[in-house]
Amino acid sequence: MNEVLEILSQMSPGEQGVLGLLLLVVFFFLYRYFVLRDKKKMEGMLEHNLHVFQKAFDISEEAVFILSEKNEVLYANSALVELLRLPSDFLMKQLEDTAQIKAKKDWVPFGTYLQEHRIASKDKLHLPLQTQLKISEGEVIPITLTIDAVITHMPKKRVCNLVTIQQRDKDTARSRIYFRHQLTDLPNQLQIYQDLPAFFAKAHLEKNKLALILLHLDNFSMLRSIIGHEQANEVLKKFAKYLETAEVNANTTVYHTFDNHFLLTVTNLPSIEEAKTFVEAIQAKLASFYKMDDSNLHLTVSAGIAVYPDSGNIRKLLDNAYKALADAEKEGDGKISVCIPEKFNKNYDELRLHSDMPGALSRGEFEVYYQPIVKAGQGEIVAAEALIRWKHPQYGLIPPFVFIGLMERTGFIVKLGQYILEEVLKQQKRWELFQFKEIEVSINVSMVEVNTGEFVQYVERKLGQYQVDPALIKFEITEGIAMRNESETVKHFLALKKLGVGISLDDFGTGYTSFGYLKKFPADNLKIDKSLVDYILTNEEDQRIVKAIIELAHTLGMKIVVEGIENEKMAEMIASFGCDYMQGYHFAKPLPVFEFQKLIR
Repeated sequence: MNEVLEILSQMSPGEQGVLGLLLLVVFFFLYRYFVLRDKKKMEGMLEHNLHVFQKAFDISEEAVFILSEKNEVLYANSALVELLRLPSDFLMKQLEDTAQIKAKKDWVPFGTYLQEHRIASKDKLHLPLQTQLKISEGEVIPITLTIDAVITHMPKKRVCNLVTIQQRDKDTARSRIYFRHQLTDLPNQLQIYQDLPAFFAKAHLEKNKLALILLHLDNFSMLRSIIGHEQANEVLKKFAKYLETAEVNANTTVYHTFDNHFLLTVTNLPSIEEAKTFVEAIQAKLASFYKMDDSNLHLTVSAGIAVYPDSGNIRKLLDNAYKALADAEKEGDGKISVCIPEKFNKNYDELRLHSDMPGALSRGEFEVYYQPIVKAGQGEIVAAEALIRWKHPQYGLIPPFVFIGLMERTGFIVKLGQYILEEVLKQQKRWELFQFKEIEVSINVSMVEVNTGEFVQYVERKLGQYQVDPALIKFEITEGIAMRNESETVKHFLALKKLGVGISLDDFGTGYTSFGYLKKFPADNLKIDKSLVDYILTNEEDQRIVKAIIELAHTLGMKIVVEGIENEKMAEMIASFGCDYMQGYHFAKPLPVFEFQKLIR
């Protein structure tokens, strides 16, 4: 270094300036060499990466293209070139208007649509649009189009993605194993959860009814054990095919959820009645649906229906449909249940109710109410029905339709039934001691209680304990439940009859009781269901049915109680048919005992 400085000191100023200039030139060329080398290396890497990305997009089955701010094609992959049949010199040109896209109801040139979209979108993401693309006359392809803007310091560009229905079909085929039932190839339970949000959104936005109809082939496990696994599967496949082809509604989708469970979603439903009518048509079809060795298998189906907005919260619609199906199955084979807010009140937390049941009795939260039953044509109170109410610390007064089903499923209904019987017997004794009018009190009984095998003995023991005349107690059982196991039901109620208590067949007219069974069943009363009298003032068919039931009961030596009397005209008409007793809000609603006993002093 010292030697270099010594040489420089011996040079004249002019020589030093020339040397400095030479060194500057050398450094410039060296810098340029290295910059150009790195630039070339970078360009090579970019070109390689671009080639890789182009290859990736070219082998994609989805059509991808990039547009400039002037709507010129900067890039298009092979799928788009093939789909739109682009010429070889399409780059840096606007798309020709050979193809047309359906925008709302009109066909618009594809290039024009993209240009109008650029102006209208203001560089925002264009959510996937499901529409149609017309390549030529007679060649229309369903597509999904997505457009997004790329905004940098460079001119704006738009990346477009176009998926044809063929590609969607391939994607569907890949997921078929997950979202299809393997036996029937119908959409399965997983697919329902994928589809429901779209159904909910559509129903909410369009303010239309949406129905979920759950179907359950009754007694299918027993049928499978009789006809065999292979034949049972054939029944399911044929039933699935029938549901797919049945003329229900253009907006119906069929799902196969579990072994013998199917779900129908129906959008744009005109009314709940239409859903019920369709299920009834299925039930009629099933009577001769499947032949085996020239014999028809008699099949039945139970159905639970939930309809938005009638059944409440749309997000709970599937849960409500399952609730309705459980209710239908509880009533017996071939029943239809529609979820309505009055029947399935979703303001109640079932888990909370279930947890609170055991302590509710000891805390005195249950109370027996009494609804008068009057003599037809006179209005004199001659009997009452005991109805349980739950005074819950959180929910207040809970009606029985909310908790009875839950109690039956958990078995708690046995303790509750014992409590009701004991309360009624205590009250009958008080009325006797204070010389109130002597009336008969009806108590609803569940087959869960009866099937314990100790129900009759318990009733006998309590009658003896409180020394109440058995003729002042009547047990009611609904027609549908009584029909489930005819011989066992008749045996239990004959034993009750021997104690001297009365027997009433409730909700008569809603089931399929045969004349022969009615003769065997030891009923003193038939209670005609409210559904048969709701429209009796204007419906002549209901009038004929009620008259026929009254005549039948009288022929068999039974008395008739008609429920659901709402006004004086109904009372007069039904009294004219020869009815014995009537019950309903026209006379009085269910009352706590201190209010009810004012009516029988």
